[in-house]
Amino acid sequence: MTLVLPIDPEANRLLERSPLARLIGMVLDQQVPMEKAFSSPYVLTQRLGHDLDAAELAGYDPEALVAIFAQPPALHRFPKAMAARVQEVCRVLVERYDGDAALLWSDVADGPELLRRVSGLPGFGKQKAQIFVALLGKRFGVTPQDWRQAAGGYGDPGAYRSVADVTDVDSLRRVREYKQQMKAAAKAAGG
Repeated sequence: MTLVLPIDPEANRLLERSPLARLIGMVLDQQVPMEKAFSSPYVLTQRLGHDLDAAELAGYDPEALVAIFAQPPALHRFPKAMAARVQEVCRVLVERYDGDAALLWSDVADGPELLRRVSGLPGFGKQKAQIFVALLGKRFGVTPQDWRQAAGGYGDPGAYRSVADVTDVDSLRRVREYKQQMKAAAKAAGG
């Protein structure tokens, strides 16, 4: 019941064992392929020389963190903005959750509370927050009452709408097809 992307097996293992890596992957999952977003936490650990730590990233010198993100190959197509966003998210984790990403979801009463907490993170609008709730529920067993409703359509069983639905190459293809259909529909509607 874990996420399996067509990326370095060590990157998948990091996502499985590190709640912070999962969260950083989700932070980075915009305007880059999901494989890039979710493999970048592993590359970041390699560049730091150790496992990810929210307190360390929160207090990191911003320019030095940008340099780590920008080092070829860059961790994101917008390394400066994304280094800042990761740092902002880590600061919230330190301030509200003792630096432990898992505390974001481990003691929630229900899905709506989980969605509120995730939505309270920098850069997490409704859609991104719902996708992360779905990812936690579908792939990592975080299933408080009403989590599927909180995740919206991303929580639907058997759906292929987001990274939450990727378990292999075929499901990744189906998610990509869905996203292309949504883009085409938005374009046709003038949006």
